[in-house]
Amino acid sequence: MASPGEKVIVETKDGKHKGIFMESPDSNTIVIKLESGYNIGFDKKQIKSIKTISKSKNKSIKKPSPKNKKGLKTISILHTGGTIASQVDYETGAVTAKFTPEELISMFPELGDVANIKSRLMRNMASDDMRFAHYNIMAKEIEKEVKAGSNGIIITHGTDTMHYTASALSFILHNLPIPVLLVGSQRSSDRGSSDAGMNLISAAKFISETDFCDVAICMHKNQSDEVCWILPGTKTRKMHTSRRDAFQPINDTPWAEVNYSKVRFLRDDYKQLSKDKKLELKLIKENLKIGLIKAHPNMFAKEFEVYENFDGLVLEGTGLGHFPINEIDEFTKEHTKILNVIKKIAKKMPVVMSPQTIYGRIQMNVYTPGRIIQEIGVIGNYSDMTPETTFIKLAWVLSNDPKHVNKRMEEDLVGELNKRIKTEFV
Repeated sequence: MASPGEKVIVETKDGKHKGIFMESPDSNTIVIKLESGYNIGFDKKQIKSIKTISKSKNKSIKKPSPKNKKGLKTISILHTGGTIASQVDYETGAVTAKFTPEELISMFPELGDVANIKSRLMRNMASDDMRFAHYNIMAKEIEKEVKAGSNGIIITHGTDTMHYTASALSFILHNLPIPVLLVGSQRSSDRGSSDAGMNLISAAKFISETDFCDVAICMHKNQSDEVCWILPGTKTRKMHTSRRDAFQPINDTPWAEVNYSKVRFLRDDYKQLSKDKKLELKLIKENLKIGLIKAHPNMFAKEFEVYENFDGLVLEGTGLGHFPINEIDEFTKEHTKILNVIKKIAKKMPVVMSPQTIYGRIQMNVYTPGRIIQEIGVIGNYSDMTPETTFIKLAWVLSNDPKHVNKRMEEDLVGELNKRIKTEFV
């Protein structure tokens, strides 16, 4: 059997294929990188032979040793995983994580001209695996960097749940004295279209050149490598599976635009740096069970019963905040059962409505179903929070002020609720 990095010819019944032998995540599959740059996998049962053409070469790359430059801010880059801090070795075809300052500056030399970089690994994980405990770990590591004198922090993060994490840190990091930017990459680093470099460098430039002091996300504004957005931590959502501009502001405006040459603020109501701020961590209880259920046609009461022993529940309602609770004919008798089970759950725990439409505001006073669902104890009327932010906020409030959940969920605590939605989002 060939080893990773060796050039091989794989022969199957369909012909011969030449490429670099790669590590495979599946023991039943052989993967090679073709000369075109694309990877292709073969079922081992279909392979007639694998012939090695040339062995891989062991090579050592001398990485520049970053030196602190006078006049530049110090930025701590804390890694949780994802593709942004990975690099492909085309001799082996393997993707290798790069976390040290030397490795990062080797990948993105511009960083050394923007700031003095400190970099270390917190976790190396897919963002799908994030739990409340990981938000608390990040917060504690951020606190360490604040105490060590960092002027700003960048957290590299997988994109799939990055908006959950941004929301969580917005609530947890009370009286934050320095900026915290979450940065991800939609395109892997073995593609010429990777957005990793621009996102990371733009985040560093924004921290270095502004007095902004809050939690935000830095990702591409559009498909081209022209500009990044600085997006509000609690008013942003991933809106596409793979586009570089997947992260969009919801019912709100980005804080700023930034590219390699300049920063342009789009609003002036941001929190500013202050020496008087002293960071306080208000963590989320790690054993809380918060449910999130989406309204859909043909629902059954059984779908709700699983949440009866949870600590809180978010309802992702249709329209202005509705669920199927009306019994109108012989086919909708189940809806009375749904109404009753929601009522039962709402007596045990806070149940919060959130807009399934994403954009716009909940208004449960307009139609009868909305008024009924309020009468049985569901809160959240007038909210314009995304379901993800509603989920995180409920967990945070239950952790930090459980006696006043209803009141706190209706208050704007960290910019998550708009009293008025700007005209472009109405």
